Amino acid sequence: FKMTRFAVLCYATTAVAIGITAFQAPPALPPIRAASNSRPFLSPFSAHSSSRIRNHHKALIRRSSTQHNSDSSISAHTNHHNNDEYKLEQKTWMFQDKYPIAYEVATTTTTNSESNEEDVLTVPILLLNGFGVGSFHQHRLMRQLLFQQQQQQESKKRYVLYGIDYLGQGKSWPKDPQDGNSPDEYQLGYSADMWLDQLASFVREVVLSTPTTTTTDTNDESTTTSINKVHLVGNSVGGYLATILTHQKPQLISTLTLLNATPVWGLNLPGWDGKLPAPAVPKAIGRQMFDLIRNEDVIRQYLEAAYVRAEAFDGTFVDSFDGWGCIAADNDDDGRDNGRDEATTASGSGRGEPLGVKIRACTEGNGGHAAFASILWSAPASGVPFYEALQHVPVDVLLLFGGDDPWCTEAVGKRMHVTLASRRNGGDDAAVTAACRFVSLGNVGHCPNHEAPKAVAQVLIPWLNADDSEERRVVPLDSLCQIHEPWGEVLIREISIEESESLGLIDRFVSSMVG
Repeated sequence: FKMTRFAVLCYATTAVAIGITAFQAPPALPPIRAASNSRPFLSPFSAHSSSRIRNHHKALIRRSSTQHNSDSSISAHTNHHNNDEYKLEQKTWMFQDKYPIAYEVATTTTTNSESNEEDVLTVPILLLNGFGVGSFHQHRLMRQLLFQQQQQQESKKRYVLYGIDYLGQGKSWPKDPQDGNSPDEYQLGYSADMWLDQLASFVREVVLSTPTTTTTDTNDESTTTSINKVHLVGNSVGGYLATILTHQKPQLISTLTLLNATPVWGLNLPGWDGKLPAPAVPKAIGRQMFDLIRNEDVIRQYLEAAYVRAEAFDGTFVDSFDGWGCIAADNDDDGRDNGRDEATTASGSGRGEPLGVKIRACTEGNGGHAAFASILWSAPASGVPFYEALQHVPVDVLLLFGGDDPWCTEAVGKRMHVTLASRRNGGDDAAVTAACRFVSLGNVGHCPNHEAPKAVAQVLIPWLNADDSEERRVVPLDSLCQIHEPWGEVLIREISIEESESLGLIDRFVSSMVG
């Protein structure tokens, strides 16, 4: 019922937008309204927030311009957080020597006290976002992965976490976007194939090309080793991209983790191939739809549907790499830092910056309308549909789903689980012997990386630390364990293949509607 209602709403909205734009010029974007004094915590999109968005966007443009003038294809701005145990670097990489791509690297600055530096193995992990956000949506999970991995007393692995903004999302844009009419936008198509090309190039040129140098304490000698594979963790459309990328480039991928992956891509509307500049009608429709989805009320309604608890996104808790989960409270020894100062100064009112403000800030440039129109008309990834690609990925796969997602429901995850289990009935040897597990997170919606970072990290770390497929098939993933997130409890439950195979008629119908 939820899926049917959502599909009808999407098609109705699209039909209305097409009808309007056929006869009228697109209206101007409505201004952000000030929050009502009687309900100060229900509407995070205040006039003060609007000013913050504009200032934030100007700062991004200034920083981007500075980075574009660099002689190097990669430039960096490093932030050291808290007590120097964790580090988040903000960098820019040039895709196709033309497009500046924003990405981030999170690491620990110290290794486990039980491990010798010379024995530490670097483990690269690439976190892929959903649609409409940037790598900031991964900060909570980044911090929890680093914190919990550091607590593993016997671990000899050091995580290096990467987050990236797709071209046309977050802070990754052509150098001088002009609504699809600039030289850098000419014949640029924002599509699944383009993003896959970007990700494959990023993995080869940045993630796997970075040498790891280890210096021993005894003789001050250094040893340089190369890394040849990366762990992929994708949420929503990031899961779609991660699956297709793993199918296309399995030699680059160590394991695949899907967080409520969407098995579909866009609308693939007819009449245009999505390459800019856009024709008049697609341009008008794209502008109308883009202004609709970035309206502050629509963003809030989407987040209310995507999240189980509003406190996880509305600014009640600080949402940043160095202070997530804090609400002017003391450290409770669970990986949250004492964020009293940051929590009370983040917005001047004891609250953090709402997720909706960050999402809206990503849409303030001159390239958003054209990019959205291009995505609406672009085709799915060429070569193979999602479920066919999933059935043939030759790596270990972990399905980690928020159990209360209204769109990519648990039934959708079960269909993926059955698809992966069918690899044992044929295909190449690697796919047949690869491990597959399915874990559901109760009281979590569409974005477990952001709504349940502690629970995701607790499941993901033993999976990533396992040495091979045989170990990943049996390693405990804390099934029936309850985790306390700052905004509520999360129940971790592993789903057996027998349960996934026993889908009811309604669940089969619902899951077949999505992909």
